[in-house]
Amino acid sequence: MVISATPGMCMTLALTLGMSVGIKRTLWMMWGELIGVALVSVLAVVGVASVMLNYPSVFVVLKYLGGAYLIYLGIQMWQSRGKMAININNDTSIIAGKQLMIQGFVTAIANPKGWAFTISLLPSFINPQLPMAPQLTLLVIIILMSEFLFLMLYASGGNALRKLLEESSKVVLINRLSGTLMIAVGCWLALS
Repeated sequence: MVISATPGMCMTLALTLGMSVGIKRTLWMMWGELIGVALVSVLAVVGVASVMLNYPSVFVVLKYLGGAYLIYLGIQMWQSRGKMAININNDTSIIAGKQLMIQGFVTAIANPKGWAFTISLLPSFINPQLPMAPQLTLLVIIILMSEFLFLMLYASGGNALRKLLEESSKVVLINRLSGTLMIAVGCWLALS
């Protein structure tokens, strides 16, 4: 069984960033996203997620802020502005790795489907008769390896699409496609 704690949302983000900033820069987002997925997985198993469920307003605020930020980035990309937009000179190294990492982390922890998935699935894989730490470690390793594999596939697909459309006359099209996907991820995050 392949486990992906954030089906769809982070994969679309990986595709978008693979297209706009390339695979190497997208690794920063993946690092943040994997840290977020690991955190969500551990919290779901140890029960802290129940606190989040009891105080949904904190979660809702985080979800809306994360969604609004992604929509803002998408609008900038659509207008061929901002650090994530591709410019004619193909200089996309301006966006900081830390910013990409935070974007991945926020997307992972603010995803209600990711929380629902881990809360409902992961505890059933823990045997209460055995020590929790080794079981949890193995589960998180499996999740992170699966997640990384799929993030790389999506980022590679985005990068291939970028190369296909990389002529300077198509840069606006790439920015608009990337921006539209980023806005969709933001809306998905805020409305899910």
